[in-house]
Amino acid sequence: MTDETRLVVDGFQFWPSQFSFAGYEFLVQLKDKILQSLFITVFITVVGTCLNVFFTTTYAYAISRSTFKYRRFFTLFAMASMLFSAGMVPTYIIMTSLLDLGDTVAALILPMLLSPFNIIVMRTFIKKTIPEAIIESAKIDGASESRVFFQICLPLVLPGIATISLFTALAFWNDWFNALLYIKSDNLVPLQYLLMKIQANMEFLSKSAGASAQLASLSGSLPKESARMAMVVVSTLPIACVYPFFQRYFVKGLTIGGVKE
Repeated sequence: MTDETRLVVDGFQFWPSQFSFAGYEFLVQLKDKILQSLFITVFITVVGTCLNVFFTTTYAYAISRSTFKYRRFFTLFAMASMLFSAGMVPTYIIMTSLLDLGDTVAALILPMLLSPFNIIVMRTFIKKTIPEAIIESAKIDGASESRVFFQICLPLVLPGIATISLFTALAFWNDWFNALLYIKSDNLVPLQYLLMKIQANMEFLSKSAGASAQLASLSGSLPKESARMAMVVVSTLPIACVYPFFQRYFVKGLTIGGVKE
C-alpha cells in the first residue's frame, strides 16, 4: 500500500511513509476478468486436488499392501516416472491431438492429476502408520478391501492426506504454464496466468514508452510497483486463508494404542 513515488525514493519499508491504494484501484478496473479467472482457478484447484488425492491415495494404498502381487512393479513404475519424462512436446501432442483437450478446463487438470512423489510419500506414511494387525483384524471380521480402505485406512492417514492435499492445492493454484500451452479463450484463463499477462503488458508499455508521447503518458500513469505488490496479495491471500483448515490435521500418533503388540 506504499505510494508509487515514495516506493521509488525510499524503497520497500515495513511501515510505508505514505499509503496508497493505487495498485488495488488498478486491479479493480479489471475486476470482471480477475473474478472470472479466480473462479477458474478455484474450480481447477478444488476439483484437481480432490481427484489427485483420491488417485494418489488409492495407488499408494495398493503398493503398500504386502498381499498385492504387482506392488514391486507399480512402485518401480512410479519411481521411474520421477526420473524420466516424455518431455513437453509429446505431452502437448497427446493433450491437443490425441485427447483433443486443447482450450478446455480439463487441460489444466489432467497433466497434474497424479504425483509420483506424493505416491511414494503416502505409501511410506501408510506403511508406518497403519499396522498390519489392524488390516488383518478387519479382514477376519469380513471387511472387503474397499471397506478396509475407506473406513479404516483413510481415517487413520488423515495427516498424510492433509499434507499432500496442501501441496497439490498449492501446485494447482500457482500453475500458469499449462494455461500458457493449452488455453486460448480469455474466459478460461486462470488467475496466475492473467496476473502474469497483466504484468507483462505493463512492462511492455514501460519499455515502449519512448516510442510515442501517448505511450509515455500511459506508462507514467500506471502504478507498476504498487500493482505488482497488489497482484502478490491477490494471488496468495486466498490460498493462505485455506492453510489453517489443514493445520488441525498435522498431528501424529493417531494409531498409538490401537493395537496391543
